Amino acid sequence: MTTRAEMLERVRRALGRPETGSPVTPLPPLDLTGVMPPSAPEGYLNKFEAEWEKVGGVAYRVANMEELEAVFQKILVLAETHAVALSGNPLLTALGIADRLTALNKFVTSWAAGSGVAKVDSLPDFNKASFAAGAGITGVDFVLAESGTLVLSSATERVQVASLAPPIHIALYRRSQLVGSLDEVLAKLPISNSPGRPTAGRSVVFITGTSRTADIEQILIHGVHGPREVHAILVEDSCR
Repeated sequence: MTTRAEMLERVRRALGRPETGSPVTPLPPLDLTGVMPPSAPEGYLNKFEAEWEKVGGVAYRVANMEELEAVFQKILVLAETHAVALSGNPLLTALGIADRLTALNKFVTSWAAGSGVAKVDSLPDFNKASFAAGAGITGVDFVLAESGTLVLSSATERVQVASLAPPIHIALYRRSQLVGSLDEVLAKLPISNSPGRPTAGRSVVFITGTSRTADIEQILIHGVHGPREVHAILVEDSCR
């Protein structure tokens, strides 16, 4: 009967691997010079927008509320979208996004309070509204420049389905939320090391462009498992 050692030796020979006990040539040291050179902080925004557009995202910059409303109109009117779901991100509340969209004759469902807005604090009800909405609007925790990625946590958004279920996702961010690398994101995420005090944001979503999938013939389809359009809007500090 063939022993286990003999069987493995036959596999090694078939694969052209060294015999047991033979000296193994070490691999050369890995040189990543120039593979992904770090960006300077002043270049984060341009780097993010360039990478974001490579993966099908659309980037905007606005300096005041009039410009922000014009971007909303451009996105929502072209898509003929009436119903909008808003996450509970504090930036959306601070900017009064729910009330402004209501003034634009949109039907708004929000996790946060707002006059004239359908506020929902039941997750099943908000999920239902998000799947029925034509667009979802959220904030972000971080904007990752090196890969063109939005980082959202449940600690900040309260609910993340607004970024995942509607066919259009619109994310607002401040310049201060730009980071250069994934290492920075992982270092800054509020993760608790204490078993007695678990992390509030148990879910973190990394969004790099539109939802994409391909069948066996490798035909790329957008929007099958998530948004078919993604828009990232830099809201400058002058926009309040």
